[in-house]
Amino acid sequence: MIAIFDYGAGNLRSVENTLAEIGAEYALVRDAAGLESATKIILPGVGHFGQMMRALDDLGVRDTLCRRIRAGVPFLGICLGLQGLFESSEEAPEVRGLGIYQGTVRRFSAEARVPHMGWNSIEPRRAARLLAGLGPEPYVYFAHSYYVPETAVTAAVCTYTVPYTALLESGNVFGVQFHPEKSGPVGLRIVRNFVDL
Repeated sequence: MIAIFDYGAGNLRSVENTLAEIGAEYALVRDAAGLESATKIILPGVGHFGQMMRALDDLGVRDTLCRRIRAGVPFLGICLGLQGLFESSEEAPEVRGLGIYQGTVRRFSAEARVPHMGWNSIEPRRAARLLAGLGPEPYVYFAHSYYVPETAVTAAVCTYTVPYTALLESGNVFGVQFHPEKSGPVGLRIVRNFVDL
């Protein structure tokens, strides 16, 4: 069962619609038991880094989520769900991220117009399972003011004043800074690629 984790915010309806459109079975889960029974986990994120991490703590799922990820359960973090994989964010420096990866989520520079919203191409840095069957620079939809710098687990970048992580892929862990649920046929294919893993 694919679990979409509902922490009280996030673009749940669009993610549900995307999974339904490709015929994937899923359930909204809101607790540790739901994560324990999941064969794949999707964490859609919209809003504020601190708010999301505090919500995960209030629901008592931080440790379970990290343990399931480290146990090899396929995980897809969308937008803020990608950012939460890191240790911290400039959006809420006092709040701990999940710490699956080292590093800090950065805010775009003062010269940049934020949020970065709209369609942009992404440039693969290496082969990525989520991008299977897509062209060399697919266009996807972004809406964010903070970004993950390029890291060892970056699989594709987008450039908006600086190149940053648009897609992360490492073992069972996947993250996208863009919104596949708002990215038309390309987004559908990306979600299908995750479902078909």
